[in-house]
Amino acid sequence: MPPFEALKMARERSLDLVEISPNAVPPVCKIQDYGKFLYEKDKSDRAARKKQKVIVVKEVKFSVTVDEHDYQTKKNQTTRFLNEGDKVKASLRFKGRQMAHRDLGYKIINRLIMDIGDAGIVEFMPRMEGTTLHAILAPSKKSEPVLKKPTTAPVKTEPSAANTGAQA
Repeated sequence: MPPFEALKMARERSLDLVEISPNAVPPVCKIQDYGKFLYEKDKSDRAARKKQKVIVVKEVKFSVTVDEHDYQTKKNQTTRFLNEGDKVKASLRFKGRQMAHRDLGYKIINRLIMDIGDAGIVEFMPRMEGTTLHAILAPSKKSEPVLKKPTTAPVKTEPSAANTGAQA
């Protein structure tokens, strides 16, 4: 119906003509109270925000001279972050003359990628930015984020006759 007729009908009912979908051809409008429309729109926006997952990028820093135990610790941290559903930025900083041995840095980052395996996928392959080597790992689609389970209270058992201290 033409807009002026819809506006006339809305005024007769003491309501507003609210444009629901302006991009549709023809545009979709509704006769209703504008305040109620804003309230419902705000309510649906809040519900959508509550359900969305915020992607967090955690960073794990390595050095060219990383020791085996430190490497294993940082690898375990990376795996834990990926299992929780966060992205991981693995970075390795070269200091001084270490820039002459970039291949050592690439070996460490590529080893991390191989050790992670199915826990994550490589979003950005290792690349140099200045004196830092970066790689970004994302959680794999098949591994769902692990939700923290509430701890249950220990179950108490009835004391037996042997434990009560009663002597025969």
